[in-house]
Amino acid sequence: MSTPTEIAQRRARVRQLARGGASCRAIAAQLGVSKDTVRRDLEAADAPPATPAQRIAQRAAQTESAMSQLSAAAQAIDDARPARTVTDSETARRWLTELRATAARLDAHADAFADYYPSATECATDAPGRLT
Repeated sequence: MSTPTEIAQRRARVRQLARGGASCRAIAAQLGVSKDTVRRDLEAADAPPATPAQRIAQRAAQTESAMSQLSAAAQAIDDARPARTVTDSETARRWLTELRATAARLDAHADAFADYYPSATECATDAPGRLT
């Protein structure tokens, strides 16, 4: 039997795949569950979680999914190497602005996380507010 966290993680993945246009059959095949389970997961996405434990599990699953997407996006930027990509000045300015704005937002999230979970941030820092 699946734990509430596992169910929440599966439901988050089902929603993500459905938003991407995957059919119930394709989602079921990818996740190794039945089409009925996929349909129930999509229906459950429309209903609020019933218990505090379910709400916590759902939030944790959403955050886990977001962190995974963040890591994938960072890897894609690393692979693209925008600083070494030849482009026009307007595009270069836009990319730099987007990179700096995103870095500032992520830095604010990291600071908030460090404030809330000080024991998780017991590591060396190379600059104020920046974890290494």
